[in-house]
Amino acid sequence: MIRHLKTARSQAERAEDDAKVRASVEAILADITARGDAAVRDLSVKFDHYDPPAFRLTGQQVEAAMGAVSKRDLDDIRFAQAQVRGFAEHQRAALRDVEVETLPGVILGHRNIPVQSVGCYVPGGKYPMVASAHMSVVTAKVAGVKRIIASAPPQQSANGPAPHPAIVAAMHMGGADEIYCLGGIQAVGAMALGTETIAPVDMLVGPGNAFVAEAKRQLYGRVGIDLFAGPTETMVIADDTVDGELCATDLLGQAEHGPNSPAVLITNSEKLARETMAEIERLLAILPTGAIAAKAWADYGEVILCDSYEEMLEQANLIASEHVQVMTDRDDWFLANMHSYGALFLGPRTNVSYGDKVIGTNHTLPTKRAGRYTGGLWVGKFIKTHTYQRVLTDEASAMIGEYCSRLCILEGFVGHAEQANIRVRRYGGRNVGYGMAAE
Repeated sequence: MIRHLKTARSQAERAEDDAKVRASVEAILADITARGDAAVRDLSVKFDHYDPPAFRLTGQQVEAAMGAVSKRDLDDIRFAQAQVRGFAEHQRAALRDVEVETLPGVILGHRNIPVQSVGCYVPGGKYPMVASAHMSVVTAKVAGVKRIIASAPPQQSANGPAPHPAIVAAMHMGGADEIYCLGGIQAVGAMALGTETIAPVDMLVGPGNAFVAEAKRQLYGRVGIDLFAGPTETMVIADDTVDGELCATDLLGQAEHGPNSPAVLITNSEKLARETMAEIERLLAILPTGAIAAKAWADYGEVILCDSYEEMLEQANLIASEHVQVMTDRDDWFLANMHSYGALFLGPRTNVSYGDKVIGTNHTLPTKRAGRYTGGLWVGKFIKTHTYQRVLTDEASAMIGEYCSRLCILEGFVGHAEQANIRVRRYGGRNVGYGMAAE
């Protein structure tokens, strides 16, 4: 039996919020399409109060940003990027070109070709998401993308809005070819659609708020995207091998992302469930980001009590959360049997924050149950797999041609059939035509 000790807002309420975002984004993208740079500048002034001479940073501005970041912070960024780069290189090595002779004289193959240009969005609203630069820019670089542009919103400071030095440093160190100080819909819209001063890209990647996610959704088709992503989600699957403080910390550690970030505990221990809820209340009173996390927990927090591990697994796969922290006496069983999620974090020694910031796996992950049909951002997302064919001998061409002609006529495609027939005539010496391939 499954009991919900705490529930979240209804799907209907969430759908109403989504509809408002959708309409707003549609209007803004239409404005960027129509007015280009002028629209982008107006939006930057409106939303970020930022009106620089140019949104693209010069080499001098990049160097100044690098100089504003402490040596220790730069070393930490280098360490994190080394982990992301190393894992991405292992992933890239697993993607191999294929060429095989499937029949005598018939060669089939595929080549893995990088996307030619990518726009990487790095969020910087409530928090400067330095790690997102590693996840997108470094991974695209390993994939072999030729043109990588990156954009992040300006930070608000005592001297007015300006590029965030640590984000700029991370973009530059990761290998970005162009760096822009632009935020939100205007950033992804400009990168995807192009303006008078920003050449459009082939693909958009990177996380963002609900407006950025919706903009990517609406732009999909005109450009590729990494995935459809919404607010950060986290799930803790735990039994009585761990305590309430650990579970509460892992839930609130992600709930602080924003007031609409779901945080779910699934457990078979009522004692742990109630301890966790009590610890959450205690931690919210002392957590510096407690106001945001409290709103997320109030509206989107859930505690699901199950009778068995099988019920816990069923609920976890149904919810398909972005981040899934597993702390049980059978973590490997969950690894083997879970099929719908963004990323797994196995055992009490790891946690979502490791994956978010430094361990090397990518933190751009599917939300809103998209883990049912896609994984997260990885080097393969920047790779297009293209097939090719080659027929080496007259005999092979004539033999394939006869089969092809008959199958084309079966479907009524006489012109298709004649493509095959002309080769049967030339390479097989058979007088066939207009779909009448030799029996």
